[in-house]
Amino acid sequence: MNFFRGVMGGQAAGPQPSGAETIQKLCDRVASSTLLEDRRDAVRALKSLSKKYRMEVGTQAMDHLINILQTDRSDSEILGYALDTLYNIICNDEEEEHVHSGPGTCDSAAHSVGGTELFLLLWQDLLKLLTALLKNQGVQVQGIILVSPMGVSRLMDLLADSREVIRNDGLLLLQQLTKSNAAIQKIVAFENAFERLLDIITEEGSSDGGIVVEDCLLLLLNLLKNNSSNQNFFKEGSYIQRMKPWFEVGDDNSGWSAQKVTNLHLMLQLVRVMVSPVNSPGATASCQKSMYQCGLLQQLCTILMATGVPADILTETINTVSEVIRGSQVNQDYFASVNAPSNPPRPAIVVLLMSMVNERQPFVLRCAVLYCFQCFLYKNQKGQGEIVATLLPSTIDANSISAGQLLCGGLFSADSLSNWCAAVALAHALQDNLTQKEQLLRVQLATSLGKPPVSLLQQCTNILSQGSKVQTRVGLLMLLCTWISNCPIAVTHFLHNQENVPFLTAQISENLGEDERLVQGLCALLLGICIYYNDNSLENYTKEKLKQLIEKRIGKENFVEKLGFITKHELYSRAAQKPQPVFPSPEQMLFDHEFTKLVKELEGMITKAVHKSSEEEKKEEEVKKTLEQHDNIVTQYKELIREQDAQIQELKEQVSSMASQTEQMQTTITQQVSQIQQHKDQYNILKLKLGKDNQSQGDGSQMNGLQTEELTQLREEMEELRKQHTLLQSQLGDKDALINTLVSRCLCTALTRLFLCVPGSDGSLDAAKMAELESRLAALTTDTERLKGEAKSSSESRAELEQQLASVNSTVAILQTEKAKLQTEVQESKKEQDDLLMLLADQDQKIHSLKQKLKELGETVDDEDDLDARDQTDDDEEEEDDDED
Repeated sequence: MNFFRGVMGGQAAGPQPSGAETIQKLCDRVASSTLLEDRRDAVRALKSLSKKYRMEVGTQAMDHLINILQTDRSDSEILGYALDTLYNIICNDEEEEHVHSGPGTCDSAAHSVGGTELFLLLWQDLLKLLTALLKNQGVQVQGIILVSPMGVSRLMDLLADSREVIRNDGLLLLQQLTKSNAAIQKIVAFENAFERLLDIITEEGSSDGGIVVEDCLLLLLNLLKNNSSNQNFFKEGSYIQRMKPWFEVGDDNSGWSAQKVTNLHLMLQLVRVMVSPVNSPGATASCQKSMYQCGLLQQLCTILMATGVPADILTETINTVSEVIRGSQVNQDYFASVNAPSNPPRPAIVVLLMSMVNERQPFVLRCAVLYCFQCFLYKNQKGQGEIVATLLPSTIDANSISAGQLLCGGLFSADSLSNWCAAVALAHALQDNLTQKEQLLRVQLATSLGKPPVSLLQQCTNILSQGSKVQTRVGLLMLLCTWISNCPIAVTHFLHNQENVPFLTAQISENLGEDERLVQGLCALLLGICIYYNDNSLENYTKEKLKQLIEKRIGKENFVEKLGFITKHELYSRAAQKPQPVFPSPEQMLFDHEFTKLVKELEGMITKAVHKSSEEEKKEEEVKKTLEQHDNIVTQYKELIREQDAQIQELKEQVSSMASQTEQMQTTITQQVSQIQQHKDQYNILKLKLGKDNQSQGDGSQMNGLQTEELTQLREEMEELRKQHTLLQSQLGDKDALINTLVSRCLCTALTRLFLCVPGSDGSLDAAKMAELESRLAALTTDTERLKGEAKSSSESRAELEQQLASVNSTVAILQTEKAKLQTEVQESKKEQDDLLMLLADQDQKIHSLKQKLKELGETVDDEDDLDARDQTDDDEEEEDDDED
């Protein structure tokens, strides 16, 4: 023990050994000691030195500590010391506290707690060590765990551990394990991680929970962010529906704890991950649909309109709602119907725009509102029309504030950030919508009393020429470029103001400082749009005259150089990365994401248009007109062929239906023939019993059209008639015999009376008997006549059934005739289609020759229509070959 006194700081004679020497002695002790107690004391001493001498302990004792983990695994205490030492070596955060209270805790724990508690501490040490290894050597450790059989699955079992300490440390371990590794993320997800994590969040109190909820949410973000497979699995597992209760807030939202704010912030981020614009459009649309159907969007809008919500949560909620409605017509329509709980109620869009144009509101909140407005209008022509309509004279309501009024107010306010936001918002109301661009030209503004109103377009150019702040001018120029692009009518209105073109040329030609370069580039873009989309309706500002003006006043090369200032700006590439406007400061808020796409589309076309000569323009116009004419002809023929195809398809369906009906009738007839044959045999037997020769009336072919119900009824009637006939035959025979007997007796009696001639009472008696016999004979004769009448009625019923069979056969013949007629009509339609295809082929040949001439002139010609026509012709030729075969 004298050795350990020296190590642990006891007084000893002679010079004190250095830290490295002490560590070397302890390592020798660990390696050479045969007693477990000695090795345990040495490892405990190494643990106490591992924080102060991390490098020395790591280089000298690492192998010995790993060997301890292998050889002394049965002793929990020495394993705890070894794991603590390894953790201290690996962890590079000197201030991080260990899960235990400090050095020596394991030593005291060995004397104060039982085996179960010690084992729990050991587990904590192990998890802490693995977490530290993942922080420092994440890729290597991830690779080892990934190739280890059931490695990830065993770590996932930690989430189901009944001991909260182990479960919570397992959460921290899985957070580090799933970072930036898609393969491990997928394995963890398919190990039922979503179900377990959502259960833990619910058990811990959802947004009101503690740090464990935060850890679960961080792990969920790791699993879902940029992982389309896990996102799809999350949606298909109906886990989106389980997120709705997270966002249920009460009326009193004051006094939120910092942990609740953090939890709710992470929950909103989780929703945004599922509907992020960087995801595939199909997956995003599916998640948006689910969020609307389960009521999650409605719950988010409730938070949006609630009072007392912290500012950062409100901002993140606005961003989340933005991406839930972006590009989804159903969600956008619902958002348009949301009203704020005010008196009188106002649309949520109006309330949000009031915040956007209010310079006293936080900058991040204003950016979030702008993003929400952009997402509301994204691919939403209905919403764009509703916003523009609030600016038109016929729809303005003086008693209420509309979205259009707020945008105009922001556009012309003294705050440059409000100018920029309002200009960008209004530009999104015009994005890819020619109708609204033309409608906005009708907007008139009253500038001051006693002066006539001016158009919104003219007012924008007036402010632009007054030399306001750079941010204001950039916003107005972006609005004007978006407005007049692809709208010749708007270009004409812009050029109609005689001051606009001189102002643009003056701005472009001047040599200004760095801050004005972006404005020069945007002015060049606006002038280039006036050239490219010019319909030459104004004599003074035709395409050719504008190009001559550029060449004289600016120079073509200088113009193209100034146009390139836009894409070379340092903030351009940042704005082009993602739709959400995120800027470090208001001064850097210059570019809009959608506008960067417009610049990318127009820059090359404008450069090419400026360099073209007038002769090339004329030739190109002529070729375009010729192509348009031929395209119109081709379009007409395509429409005609589509109609013919539709008619042929309809006829084919009718023929197919008739063929199916015919097959069903043939099957029914086949079954009936078999049944009729049985009836025929029965009928022949009946005919033989009746003793009548009705061979000619037994033609079975006339019964082919009988239905199954009629045959069943006929069979029953025939069987009944047969029984009645047999009974009548028997009764007729009996009565004939009786008549013969009675007649014989009468004759005998008459002969006896004549022979004996006995008078008196005996004669009277014989006369009475004779009268009785004659009466009975008359009755028998009547019965015989009745039976003969019934037999005749049976024959008539049989004849009537045979007539019904003949009628059904006639119906079958009519159906077959109609089928043959339809087949003839199909053949005639196909012949007409072949003639049309021949005409289309001739037109294609002419178009091909014209496009060849264009190519010879050096023009680039898009062959898409040719390919479509050629593919159509090839398909039709293949159909002809199939028909011939």
